[in-house]
Amino acid sequence: MSKLLAWLFAAGKLGKLLTTGGTMIISMAAYAMLYGWQYAAGFVLLLFFHEMGHYIAARQRGLEVGAPTFIPFVGAWIQLKKLPHDVHTEAYVGIAGSLVGTLAAVACYGLARGSGNSLLLALAYSGFMINLFNMIPISPLDGGRITAIISPKVWLLGAPLLAALFLYNPSSMLILIAIMAFPQIKLALQKDGAASAMPAGYYDAPLNLRINYAAYYFVLTGYLAIMSYEVHGMLSGIH
Repeated sequence: MSKLLAWLFAAGKLGKLLTTGGTMIISMAAYAMLYGWQYAAGFVLLLFFHEMGHYIAARQRGLEVGAPTFIPFVGAWIQLKKLPHDVHTEAYVGIAGSLVGTLAAVACYGLARGSGNSLLLALAYSGFMINLFNMIPISPLDGGRITAIISPKVWLLGAPLLAALFLYNPSSMLILIAIMAFPQIKLALQKDGAASAMPAGYYDAPLNLRINYAAYYFVLTGYLAIMSYEVHGMLSGIH
């Protein structure tokens, strides 16, 4: 019986590995058809680091979580099998992905500056932009999960930002995000709407914790915006 249990445990781990590895390969192949294998591999790895930030943070907080799964031209995600215990856990898991993803982009940037490799610079730009986009304060993006600890009302700022981005660069993915975000925006418009949809006390958090996460959010978003602008200028100079 113990051998059977060990085998099942190993098979479960193998299944997670195959899910992540298989969808990563599919995504790489899809991106490679447009951008070449080297960029495709680097881009998917940037997504992987971002999602692993969420995965590790979720496991640290005792949440059951699925392995990262990738969909070409949509992105990647991890499935939380249980809801976060409270808004602090949600914000912690949310910011971890963007922080690790940003560090991966910084690594590409540093290597690009040291070697003069334009491919690494392009990957750095993609990494900064991906994580900046995710900081839009609207659920299901990371920004919505992080700012929930400040106040769900902050989500109302994310709606016009998403609309402006769509007008600037129409995308079916933005439409999908808007559809997924609509119920959260509707709740934010209502008095205590978000709180009524979650367990009692879910949004309770000390003031100092709210201030800390507000600082984390604005510093990280500002840094990503500055780096996106700087690297875009460097790429424009190359071309």
